[in-house]
Amino acid sequence: MDYKVKNVYGKIRKDKVNVAVPGSKSITARALLLAALADGESVLHGVQFSDDCATFLNCLETLGINCSVRTDAVTVEGCGGRPERKSARLNVGSAGTAARFIPAFLAFCEGEYFLDCSDQMKARPAAPLISALKSVGAKFSFYGNNNSYPFTVRGASNPNTKVEVDISQSSQFLSALLISCVCAGKPFEITVKGDHGLDYVSMTVEMMKSFGGDVSVSDGTYRVCGGYAAREYFIEPDASAACYFYAMNKILSTRVRVNGLPARSLQGDVKFIELLENFDGGKIDMGGFSDQALTLAAIAPYLSTPTEICGVAHIRRQECDRIRAIAVNLNAMGVRCQERADGVIIYPSQPKPAVIETFGDHRVAMSFALTGLRADGIVIKNAEVCSKTFKNYFEVMDKLLIDLT
Repeated sequence: MDYKVKNVYGKIRKDKVNVAVPGSKSITARALLLAALADGESVLHGVQFSDDCATFLNCLETLGINCSVRTDAVTVEGCGGRPERKSARLNVGSAGTAARFIPAFLAFCEGEYFLDCSDQMKARPAAPLISALKSVGAKFSFYGNNNSYPFTVRGASNPNTKVEVDISQSSQFLSALLISCVCAGKPFEITVKGDHGLDYVSMTVEMMKSFGGDVSVSDGTYRVCGGYAAREYFIEPDASAACYFYAMNKILSTRVRVNGLPARSLQGDVKFIELLENFDGGKIDMGGFSDQALTLAAIAPYLSTPTEICGVAHIRRQECDRIRAIAVNLNAMGVRCQERADGVIIYPSQPKPAVIETFGDHRVAMSFALTGLRADGIVIKNAEVCSKTFKNYFEVMDKLLIDLT
C-alpha cells in the first residue's frame, strides 16, 4: 500500500498528547532467547509481536521450545540450553536478530540444523559470526556463498571456551555469543576485535544478569559463566519506535509523549531523544544509535543549519543501503544532500512533493513519513514494510494527527 502523509504544519490545536508504542524489539528477542535457555517457566510481559519477533518465536517453537502467547505476554518453557529437537529446518526471514542469535545458540547444541533466510537477509553480513562459531567448534555446510545463508550447522559437542569475534560490522555478533555461550557448561571468554557502538551489548549484559547470568568484562574480553534461571520479566516500550514521535515534536513544536518509556532505559536509542532537545543542525556521530540516522535525516531539512551525520558506514549493509536511501529520497524532494562514505550532509530547505522509495526497509518508511508532516505531497511507497517492527505505525500516526489537529 502507499500512504499519503498529511501536512499538519500550522494546524495543531492540541499539542500535548500521549501515544503507545510496541514493546522493544531488541529486548523482546533477547528475553525470548534468555527464557528459552533458562531452567523453568518464564513469563515475558510487553512482548513486541512484529514480523521479526514472530519469526523469532517460530524458530524457538520449531526447536521444540514451548511458547504460549497471550495478548501482550509470552510464557516460555525453558530448555536449560538443550532443545528437545536435535534436527530442524528453520527460516529466520529478514529478522536480523534471529539470523544472528539462533545460529549462535545452535552452535552449542548437539544436533544438526538447516537455516535459511530471505534474499534481503542474505545480503547482510554473517561471516564474522560464523567464523567465531567455527572457532567454538561448530561445523557448517553452505548451500550458496561461503560463510553465508543458507547453511547447516552442527553444534560443538565439546566447545572451545576462548574465542574472538569481529564486531566491526555488527555488535549483534557479540551479543549472540554472549547469550548462548552459557550452553558450553563451563566458563567462557570472548575477546572483541574491531570497533562498534556497544550500547546494545550493554543491554545484552544487563539482561543476562537479570536472568542470573554471571558476566564481566575487562580490556575487551568478556567472561561468562553459570546459567539462567526462569523469571517474570517486563519489556520496555520500544525506544526506536518512540523516537519517531519525539522527532515529530522537534518539527511541529508538539509535546507528544510515549507511554511507559523509562528515563533510565536499557535502549541506546534514548540518546537520540536527548539529542533532540537542543540539536538544531551541526555534525553528529550517530554510531552509537545508528537506527535513528534515517529519523534525523528526515527532519534535517527543517533545522536551522546544515546537519552532518557521520560514523554510520555500517548502515549501508542493513535492510537496504540506508545512506543511499537517505540521499535518493531527499534528492527526490529537492533537498540538497551530499552522500559520504559514512554518512550524509543535509542542507535546510522546504521539501517538494515526492514519492518515497522505501527499498523494502521499515525505517525508511517510518522516518520519511515525518518529513511529510511539514510538506505537501509526500507519499510513502509500500508503507506496509513497517510491519517488520511496528505493524500499526501508520494507524497510530493517523489517530495521533487527528488528536493533535
